[in-house]
Amino acid sequence: MVAVGTVTHGLYITLRYWLSTYDKDRKTFTEKFEYPELPVPVAARYRGFHRFDLTTCIACDQCAKACPVDCIYIGKERVENGKGFRITGYTIDYSKCMFCALCVEPCPVDCIFMGATHDLSCYNRDGCIVDFSRLPVDVAWGRSSLNPIAVSQSKLITEPVHGGPNQ
Repeated sequence: MVAVGTVTHGLYITLRYWLSTYDKDRKTFTEKFEYPELPVPVAARYRGFHRFDLTTCIACDQCAKACPVDCIYIGKERVENGKGFRITGYTIDYSKCMFCALCVEPCPVDCIFMGATHDLSCYNRDGCIVDFSRLPVDVAWGRSSLNPIAVSQSKLITEPVHGGPNQ
């Protein structure tokens, strides 16, 4: 008797969603959210593409060590007239990243966060490799959108935009 009740309940839910597709007031996704002009609303704890603040990073490698899939690559060199390191590259390979947010917790200066950007479409795999040290600070920190055009333009820059706190 319980089996018949659960099957009937499942069929009712399926029939309800099937009939809602014929609703005249139903809008398409792009009519409802006006994507890409207006971003899609995401939950507060959504784990999207990273935001990175190069101005506070001390190149401690804690985020790269915590990454289970080894998708974070940090380039650094020792500062000559002082202590610490200078960031020469902070790259995340999003073709490997599984958005687990394990890189956020061990950061001692809180320079990496999970952002709300959910779409970084690109036509080749080279667009999935984002070097945050070569992005403009407002894009890397998440004040403006991380988009394929900003990523492709950052690949033309050879020097980091900002060297970090030890420069």
